Formats: sequence, C-alpha cells, structure tokens
Amino acid sequence: MDKKYIQTLYRYNQWANAKILDTAAKLSPELFTAEAEYPHGYLRGVLTHILFAEWIWRNRWEGVSPTTRLKPDDFPTFDSLRTRWYEEEGKLMKFVEQVTDEQLNSPFQYTSTEGVKYENILGEAMAHVANHGTQHRSEAAIILTELGHSPGDVDMILFLRKKL
Repeated sequence: MDKKYIQTLYRYNQWANAKILDTAAKLSPELFTAEAEYPHGYLRGVLTHILFAEWIWRNRWEGVSPTTRLKPDDFPTFDSLRTRWYEEEGKLMKFVEQVTDEQLNSPFQYTSTEGVKYENILGEAMAHVANHGTQHRSEAAIILTELGHSPGDVDMILFLRKKL
C-alpha cells in the first residue's frame, strides 16, 4: 500500500460523499429524518453510519479507541450532520495527507466499542473504510433516487477522469 494510492482513494471518497451530501441537502427536514425499512433506518441513519465509520477509524488510527457510537439522534437536522461531517472530513484528510508509506504498511492496535482488542495493517484498514463508504453511499443514492433526487453516478472512474 502506498501513500499516493491512499490519497487518491480518499480524495475520491471526499468527492463521492460531497455528491451525496449536496443532493441530500435538497430534501425537506421531514424526509431527512423519516424512518423506513433500510439497514440503518432512512437517509439520516445511513449518513450517520458513514460519518461514524470515518470518525471512529480515524480516531483508532491516531491511537484513540472510542467507546461510544455516533447515533442518528445526535443529528436532528441535516445541517447539524453536514457541519459535523465537514469537521470530521478535515481531520480525516489531514491524517491522509500526513500518513507515510511506512505507517501504511505497519500494524496498529485498537479496541472495538464492544471491548475486543484487534490489530490490523493501517493501509488495509484505510482501504476498508473507503470501501465501506462506497457500500453505504450506494444505499444513500438509492434512497435519494427513490425520493426523486438522484445524486448521479459516483463511480471512481468518473472522479479519476475529472481529475486528469
């Protein structure tokens, strides 16, 4: 795993997240907080889950193992979620920019929110988080499309073409 690849992956992640958030911003407060039969509730639940994953993993990479989870009720409005999202994104991207190849290929230890200790290779865990975001952005895109607000394509190749 090398730094250039991880940086590209996380710039893509940032771009794709922005497409979802920009589209979600068009929804009414009622649609944003509505409950439905999706794995993480409705849109607010899916977006909170993505934010939670990026937040908890960044903390783990920095040597902190949070014992609590972010919950949809922590974000009563879309604006409250987006504000927190951009704060976290800044911290995450700072970490991504400063990580070294040596760190990416080294193990790190952390404790899950259930108290289980783990060890993983940093670069592999970072790839996992970006991949995890892809899965849940897809869920968010389906919800948004069903509500008449498709975010459009969020394929990585489209990001890479725009970058060139």
